[in-house]
Amino acid sequence: MLAIVVSRADEASAHIGEQLLEIADWTETVDDSRSDADGGGTVYRTDGAELREFKRRHLELKDPAAAFEQPEMLVFASKHAGETDELLTAHPTGNFGDAEYGGESGQFARAPPNAHRAVVTALEEHAPEEYDVGIECTHHGPTDIGVPSMFVEVGSAREQWRDPAAARAAARAMLDLRGTAADTPTEGGTRRQLVGFGGGHYVPRFERVVRETDWAVGHIAADWCLTALAEWASDDTESEAVIERAFAASGATYALVTGDHPDLVATIRSLGYRVVNERFLHETTGVPLEFADAAETAVEPVSEGLRFGDGATDPAESWRVVDLPAELLAETTGIDTEGVRSWFESNTLAFGTEQQGTVVTGPAVLDAGTDRSAVVDALAEVLGQRYDSVERDGEELRAREQRFDPDLAATLGIPEGPKYGRLSAGQSVEVNGREIEPETVQSERLRRFTL
Repeated sequence: MLAIVVSRADEASAHIGEQLLEIADWTETVDDSRSDADGGGTVYRTDGAELREFKRRHLELKDPAAAFEQPEMLVFASKHAGETDELLTAHPTGNFGDAEYGGESGQFARAPPNAHRAVVTALEEHAPEEYDVGIECTHHGPTDIGVPSMFVEVGSAREQWRDPAAARAAARAMLDLRGTAADTPTEGGTRRQLVGFGGGHYVPRFERVVRETDWAVGHIAADWCLTALAEWASDDTESEAVIERAFAASGATYALVTGDHPDLVATIRSLGYRVVNERFLHETTGVPLEFADAAETAVEPVSEGLRFGDGATDPAESWRVVDLPAELLAETTGIDTEGVRSWFESNTLAFGTEQQGTVVTGPAVLDAGTDRSAVVDALAEVLGQRYDSVERDGEELRAREQRFDPDLAATLGIPEGPKYGRLSAGQSVEVNGREIEPETVQSERLRRFTL
């Protein structure tokens, strides 16, 4: 069940509440066991959601989930204030440093990374044309909420707080969260969730992760949050404890760090979490994390060139790593770099690369049903684009081609220069009244590739 908190002390929140009540069918009951300030009074329930109004500001609330009937997640309808224009935004709450605006210092509410990603998609679907949709870093309270939670906000000034179209968009996005899990599914003991570090208050890099990959983002410490942490924490131990709590409150074991923070990266790794780059998040999208981890161990990390083939989205239980014939691979890559890579992407589970993933180097990860000879056959076909004939003889591939032979041309008295170029291009030339056909000055070249 989704708990929705509306604050009468927040103008935008009140307008979002009005839109929520208008666009869904609610039943009303009265809760006399709680004060009006703590969510008592009229209670609104609809399929999968319960709405309560609080007299106090969101920042002043403690354990608001206790007011609801077995909530699984809680969303605050709120205003956003800032030097931005029309904006719909969402973020979890917490304080990396001193708690200036509610909650406890160095503490975090439990974030709902999967639902956070979902609400961004919903806000984009429902947003009025003039409104941007974004994500903010973790900031302000409350931190004692009781269930995974986040703020969904309309901003950034009174004109927008009173805008019924914006309030309606936020309301629709909230209701779209019914039935959405707070976290991504568990995969081999971990989740496809991360903690973000670095960057500005508004976080376009982490927005890109949410929009373009299947990873979800929990708490985010912008650069100013990291400064606040350094100023508040009394020593490294306390600072590490805050970072540890950010991971726990995000249900995450991965981190994405933007900017130059080598000491932070070292700390995160020392705590047992993995720091990844954006390429890793894109490459592993759709790939089971257990297989991705095993392939990195068997071949190389994504950061060093591992790329996944189409078969990695549903890898066979049994697979193997095979080395590739280096000379053959180099020759075919020189003939058709994109074609070679395309074949490996379509027919393998994973493969090693260089030059930012554009050039295949191997080894390759094949499912148990794919023989290495299929790789050789594919590369032989690429050889056929340049050579006149290609044949296999045991563990050797032989490629033959007829090429212009300048020595033969010289014996026929053909002067070096433009005529050489035309003959090399397969065109006939005239020398001393004689027409010389290109075949006359060609010799066979044989290349042998050990398999």
